[in-house]
Amino acid sequence: MSEEIIRIGNCSGYYGDKLSAAKDMVEGGPLDVLTGDYLAELTMTILFNQKMQRGEDKGYVGTFLKQVKAVAETCKEKNIKIVTNAGGLNPSSMANEIEKILEELGISLKVAYITGDDLMPRMDALIKEGEPFSNIDKQIPIEDSGCQTLTANAYLGAWGIKEALDAGADIVVCPRVTDAAVVIGPAAWKFNWNRDDYDALAGALAAGHIIECGCQATGGNYSFFKEVPSFDNVGYPIAEIKADGSFYITKHPNTGGLVSTGTVTAQLLYEISSPAYLNPDVIAHFDTLKIKQESKDRVYVSGCRGSSPTQFHKVCINLAGGYRNGMEFILTGLDIEEKAKIITDAFFNSVGGKDQFDEVSILLDRTDKEDPGSNEEAMASLRVSVKSKNADLVGKMFSAKMIELALANYPGFFIGGAVRSGGPVLVYWPALIDSKHISETVHFDGKETTILPTNQLGLEETYYQKQPIDIQPAPSDPSIKMPLGELFGARSGDKGGCANIGVWAKTENAYSFLNECLTVKKIKELMPDLAEFQIDRYELPNILSLNFYIHGILEDGVSSNTRKDGQAKSLGEYLRAKYIEIPKSLIKEKEA
Repeated sequence: MSEEIIRIGNCSGYYGDKLSAAKDMVEGGPLDVLTGDYLAELTMTILFNQKMQRGEDKGYVGTFLKQVKAVAETCKEKNIKIVTNAGGLNPSSMANEIEKILEELGISLKVAYITGDDLMPRMDALIKEGEPFSNIDKQIPIEDSGCQTLTANAYLGAWGIKEALDAGADIVVCPRVTDAAVVIGPAAWKFNWNRDDYDALAGALAAGHIIECGCQATGGNYSFFKEVPSFDNVGYPIAEIKADGSFYITKHPNTGGLVSTGTVTAQLLYEISSPAYLNPDVIAHFDTLKIKQESKDRVYVSGCRGSSPTQFHKVCINLAGGYRNGMEFILTGLDIEEKAKIITDAFFNSVGGKDQFDEVSILLDRTDKEDPGSNEEAMASLRVSVKSKNADLVGKMFSAKMIELALANYPGFFIGGAVRSGGPVLVYWPALIDSKHISETVHFDGKETTILPTNQLGLEETYYQKQPIDIQPAPSDPSIKMPLGELFGARSGDKGGCANIGVWAKTENAYSFLNECLTVKKIKELMPDLAEFQIDRYELPNILSLNFYIHGILEDGVSSNTRKDGQAKSLGEYLRAKYIEIPKSLIKEKEA
């Protein structure tokens, strides 16, 4: 291991990411720690279903075992540690399976696992003790949700990981830890940081946030994709973290993709709300850091300030929200809205009306064009979805009633996909819990070690107050109407039932215009389908960026909403496609 930095490479940004990435990372160049992030909120529901269907010993990310088998020998030879949250709902079972693999391969690597996130056995008792588990977005206590609780997992921090590595573990299997914890823990281990080394910890948190989604930091899903030299074999990100928490983002040589100030800025803005990024180990102030292109495919991030963590842990809760069914009707040609009305009226009349369902969603997407140049250009999409606690209401009979109308309704009737039978609705319920109820247990070498959260150690509280940054006046010269995306990048994503759109400029002049022009009112004007939602705007002038946090747009999370883009991944590109008046001087600046 390098004495000056710790090289941490992430081989997975989600459950289903490139299977060979782990092998590519450990063989592609120097590395000290291999991490893998698999646990999106949606993944927890997938693992719950797996556990219900395949047995109590399941509930972990099974594909990670294949990756361990592929890299174990190389990790042993190169002394590369492995830290992952692939343990999901069952880290002990995953640790047992890894040990079996290592025994079969004849490789001596020591495995630790962490528990303490699972609150299900204590939910009733915690509620009686006064923990309401109120939905962060809706401010409704869980007892008023009307739904059965399926999973409840606190987002643990990094100190259990550090403890396991301190004790000599080679592989650390985590449950529901924060995405960045798998990076913060190894960095704290390498440099033996204290709990109140908040600036260093904040830097590691920023590094973890940037590399947690894999190739999104190295050119994937990047607005200015034409800048990316190649999308063949895009390299996965590596954070080279220094003792003070500053770090470089890079990738292995001879891989595709791009590491630039733009790709790093885009990922820093991904799925955040306030620039004060909360974590059980530290609050990182993203509006204090600096991003600099150091060399080709190498970006330096420094100056991230940190503060004491809050007195709470976030909890990922999934509820059984009943059942749903739906269909997409394709409407073609003239009189689209009238056709939509006759099919919806006839259908709901045939099933006994709308009022019997808990929720009804009717969405008409006017993708049709006037004087179409092709059959497809004449088509619009009508998506009808319903939800109910009663499975029979949205079951096979519901689907049959839809099909019965095929020859008895609007002209040109056909559907956009297969009929979906009634399926379960899983509701994501983000909540907070007082950290006094949380502790981690590190299981290693036959011993159990309890780790308390930082906010339970009686340390002096510190909170960094960011210094204001002067922003120059926006250009006022004559303008030209053009797509916002010609000058500005954007990245969007889901935050439970909410979503964010991060927008950034490439120059200070462009940012001064963006800051003045792109208000919440302007966003709603440009994107009228967002007008009904509460939107918060946050400024990050240090990285020439704005962030918009849209409340409630995804209903109760990815598993339950009826939007075509249920994870809001496309909102940023939608915004970039909108035309605005842009000063001509900024166009000249871009072309220079």
